[in-house]
Amino acid sequence: MNLDFWQFSEGPIPRIVALIAERVVGTGDRLLVTDADDARRGAISAALWEAKPDAFLANGEAAAPHAARQPILLSAHCDPANGARVLVLADGKWRDGAAGFDRTILLFGEDGAPDARAVWRQFDGRADVERGYFAQESGKWVRKA
Repeated sequence: MNLDFWQFSEGPIPRIVALIAERVVGTGDRLLVTDADDARRGAISAALWEAKPDAFLANGEAAAPHAARQPILLSAHCDPANGARVLVLADGKWRDGAAGFDRTILLFGEDGAPDARAVWRQFDGRADVERGYFAQESGKWVRKA
């Protein structure tokens, strides 16, 4: 599993998720985005629909009919009804099941850094996990570790 820690200093989170989603869907993969906050999931959905001027990033809520057909699924839980192998933890909260994806991206701000460090340490010494840490610098993502 690839486990990426993305520390943002510039937001908003819905726009960051839209950038990630564009890349994931562009490779032909499906994506699950988890966030416990209903309002922020709504803002993420809107950002996905408006992500590209000439197109959109189709998405839906996990509880909606035909969730399995959505390339991007939004949920409060780690249940990839759409068969996603890539997960974004948009609210920065680790969940049971997150380690079962091919790639998991944990988004967090400065206030979420202690929790992110605890998750990082949880995977110390695991040969089956490749970790990466990225931070924003002048609006660009830079790999730090």
